[in-house]
Amino acid sequence: MSEDVSILLVNPIYAPTQQALETQYQVHRLWEAEDKNEFLASVADRVTGVVTDGGSGASAELLARLPRVKVVSVFGVGVDSVDLDYCKAKGVRVGNTPDVLTDDVADLAVALALASYRRLASTQDYLRAGRWVSEGPAALTTKFSGSMVGIFGLGRIGMAIAKRLEGFDCQISYCNRSKRTDVDYHYFPTVDALAEAVDCLILAVAPTPSMSGMIGSDVLRALGPDGHLVNISRGLLIDEAALVKALQEQQIAGAGLDVYVAEPNVPPELMAMDNVVLQPHVASGTVATRTAMGQLMLDNLSNYFAGKELAAFVA
Repeated sequence: MSEDVSILLVNPIYAPTQQALETQYQVHRLWEAEDKNEFLASVADRVTGVVTDGGSGASAELLARLPRVKVVSVFGVGVDSVDLDYCKAKGVRVGNTPDVLTDDVADLAVALALASYRRLASTQDYLRAGRWVSEGPAALTTKFSGSMVGIFGLGRIGMAIAKRLEGFDCQISYCNRSKRTDVDYHYFPTVDALAEAVDCLILAVAPTPSMSGMIGSDVLRALGPDGHLVNISRGLLIDEAALVKALQEQQIAGAGLDVYVAEPNVPPELMAMDNVVLQPHVASGTVATRTAMGQLMLDNLSNYFAGKELAAFVA
């Protein structure tokens, strides 16, 4: 690929992928610019592609500053931070990296559910603090196998989660934009109704900005004092203040979280709780998967500039 093609890299990405990107293209690192407005103005007449991740995305404001951009390649499956309406209106193609991260994300969703039910984080702390010796056995926890589990969003990742839950003899229900005809799981038309029917609610939906805070006090109250919440989707789905209150007041039993509203910042109240299992947005964080994501992101770019269809795209 010609090094004459200029790419704006919004933020750092997986190091081997970034190295490959910078070998193949003329890459401009936005995050290093002290004055981003001045920087964008200086590259606007050259940049024809943008590389970003699901968190940083590509806003209409950013893209409007780069009128020659014709492709956005996202290192990740989530595109909720990319202004798709703007891209469609301007004919900008948008590629992402679905499928290659499905297994890892589904694995972590089940791991977080297990960790929440069995209090793996707090019981490890109990052992490491010497309390097994000084105080005796840790408190009993909750059985996970056979639980009633609801999945909000039965897409690629939701289906992979469901497949794993079948191995635990879980009773699986789901809420989706529409009922699927290819599964026998019980369908609920609203997430409130789903939460009321299950012991564990797993968020796997691809969110839109309009869904911000939809997992709030009503849903958490419906989930109930024996309920567990798992989020491997996006932090914006959860009203974090409502979640903190529900956990503090034991309106729900526990939570397993990989994503947050204002990453990398996590509410200090959650950090202090022993009934919450926290991960730093690492659901796809294995070497094999990040390598595959990187290759797909690079393939989307190379296909576009070679006049071919993107390997994976949303617009």
